[in-house]
Amino acid sequence: QVQLVESGGGLVQAGGSLRLSCTASGSILNINTMAWYRQAPGKQRESVATITAGGNTVYADSVKGRFTISRDNAKKSAYLQMNSLKPEDTGVYYCNVDWILFRESMRPNQVYDVWGQGTQGTVSS
Repeated sequence: QVQLVESGGGLVQAGGSLRLSCTASGSILNINTMAWYRQAPGKQRESVATITAGGNTVYADSVKGRFTISRDNAKKSAYLQMNSLKPEDTGVYYCNVDWILFRESMRPNQVYDVWGQGTQGTVSS
């Protein structure tokens, strides 16, 4: 099966940095667009940053200039470097992939809209 596992969350003071990682496990053949979302307490989940298979990136206005999304296809991983953190960046950060091609029972298979379990990022003022 295919899974996404996030890591790197934690507690940091305002102005500090965190680096999140997301790694796909399984017999992966191809990973398409990868993205980071976050959900603050009492709020809806929102898109933070997206990176296509070709490396094109899109950011939410609230994080432009502070966050950087990247990926390492060989490691089946995506990263989110978060600098100049603010208390309003606090939330659970989720990794998402729109589709993954993988091998199962010696045959290619595809799974859509894959989510990780989330990692908590807390920024204190």
